[in-house]
Amino acid sequence: MAYAIDSKLYELMASRVQDYAIFLLSVDGRIMSWNVGAVTIKQYTAAEIIGQHFSIFYTPADIARDWPAYELSRAKAEGRFEDEGWRVRKDGSRFWANVVITALRDDSGELLAFSKITRDLTARKREEEALRESEERFRLLVDGVQDYAIYLLTPEGLVNSWNSGARRIKGYEAAEVIGTSFARFYEAADRDAGRPWMELAMARQTGRAEDEGWRVRKDGSRFWARVVVSALYDADGGLRGFAKVTQDLTRYRHSQALELTAASLNDFIAVLAHELRNPLAPISHAARLIDMAGEVESTRRMAVGVIERQSAQLARIVDDLLDVSRVTRGKLLINPKPTSVADVIGRALETVRPALEAARHTLVVDLPGELPRVNADELRLTQAVVNLLTNAVRYTEPGGKISVKAYSKREEAATSVCIAVKDNGRGIDADLLQTIFGMFVQGKDALSRPASGLGVGLALSRGIVELHHGTLTAFSEGHGSGAEFVISLPAAQPASLASQAAMRPSTRFTTNRRRILVVDDNVDAAQVMAALLASHGHEAVRAHNGADALALFDTFGPEVVFLDVGMPGMNGLEVARRIRERNRQPPPRIVAVTGWGKPDDLLRTQQAGFDAHMMKPVVEAALLDILEKAP
Repeated sequence: MAYAIDSKLYELMASRVQDYAIFLLSVDGRIMSWNVGAVTIKQYTAAEIIGQHFSIFYTPADIARDWPAYELSRAKAEGRFEDEGWRVRKDGSRFWANVVITALRDDSGELLAFSKITRDLTARKREEEALRESEERFRLLVDGVQDYAIYLLTPEGLVNSWNSGARRIKGYEAAEVIGTSFARFYEAADRDAGRPWMELAMARQTGRAEDEGWRVRKDGSRFWARVVVSALYDADGGLRGFAKVTQDLTRYRHSQALELTAASLNDFIAVLAHELRNPLAPISHAARLIDMAGEVESTRRMAVGVIERQSAQLARIVDDLLDVSRVTRGKLLINPKPTSVADVIGRALETVRPALEAARHTLVVDLPGELPRVNADELRLTQAVVNLLTNAVRYTEPGGKISVKAYSKREEAATSVCIAVKDNGRGIDADLLQTIFGMFVQGKDALSRPASGLGVGLALSRGIVELHHGTLTAFSEGHGSGAEFVISLPAAQPASLASQAAMRPSTRFTTNRRRILVVDDNVDAAQVMAALLASHGHEAVRAHNGADALALFDTFGPEVVFLDVGMPGMNGLEVARRIRERNRQPPPRIVAVTGWGKPDDLLRTQQAGFDAHMMKPVVEAALLDILEKAP
């Protein structure tokens, strides 16, 4: 049965909707109507905005490229135009908008006006960017692992990713193996017996399959492999594929040490999956809350807060793994200078205080009035102490006692400064005291404990302490007797203090003051780099997307451009090409600042017109060196 609906009902509906800005534009783009949702999103009242041109909502960069007129021309030609991008509110703040423009014509086809519907998707945009950054960092981590072949399979067993460890162990380049069956890595007898497919069937049924056996490299040689296959499911329970981790155990097959390492790897993979799933679940739920129309603002704020906190937790997990990788490869660098141990402990306690309070632990701090200083990288040493405190919080039952003590001791002709972290928690079994600082070591019941961590914190702490020429020692009388960890560092000698103070760098101004454009979609990263460059006497401005970068390039005329490659929308490669097309003389120096550093990444930046390629995080000395070399 058809119903005739009064047009006034449509007008009433449009005027009452609050989650969408719904308004009419004249043929030349002037605003003809204004609903409550438009007031909420864009902040203008009807009296202020009706009659104005709708380009008032666009960024200067979009106006410069005549984007509003382009939108109307597309809607006029095709009947409808949809886009997402930054728009501007009355107070000058920006929001990420989804817009739909529809051409309104009469029965004869004459264009009468345009309807425009705008939705504020800023919260969703932030969540997507946070996830993108976390995924990129984790991809870089996995790709950099050399000791394990880590790759993904489709549900049918076809390879669809390939890390550097897989290339080293199996001998294939990514282009040779992606899209082919993983069965090629098995001996002919195993393929004939259906062993590859039995592994996938087991993983599909139980979620995980483990195996050891002979595998075949590209050159036909065999190696003894330990493999773990994990089934990957989407939110609806559908099988998305498999993750496969392969370790080459040929040289240590019969070694007791290898058995311990293999067991630790097994625990690590399970705990890593658990630690990563913990923040991903609330992120997924929070994103759903944001996407649900009609939710109250307090719920939206809560959801955004969840996303921010859990994304930060993912970043911390990846940071710990990256730092451990640097320690084991001898790539972790420190910048020692005379440092107060009391300041280090104070910073560390600030970091872990929320966890201490949440667990209702009693904290006792014993710091003498005077302690010798140590030659240390304050941030790295603080990181080591934070890991020890976090460990104490994690392995002490709620309501326990944790103490932090600093003291000095004289041994023969040398003085040491010690930091001791002690708890009355679960303690350490005697057989673990010698291995507790190993990679991924967590104890016998790691998988049954909530929040047991990844087993990398102690290994990282010892690596940091040893870089400072110190020692980290564990003490415990066994299970249930608590544990104590003691950092011992050589005290800085008076002569050393004086010489290091004289060597301490002051703010350095280069002889040539440069005009610099910093482009990065990470607002914090761009702001910090611009501030650092300004502190050295340069004139630095920043942009956070490709369009704004080109607009600033044309108006500001920078001599040097530090340009992020992996930006959404117009990426850094395209921005560099458009800068080069302008043929400005003298040409600016364009420097890629990116987390991508494989040979083909360097080739792409060179082909796009970059003069240099710098990997994140970029150190101050490298930035200044680039500027000194600029013509």
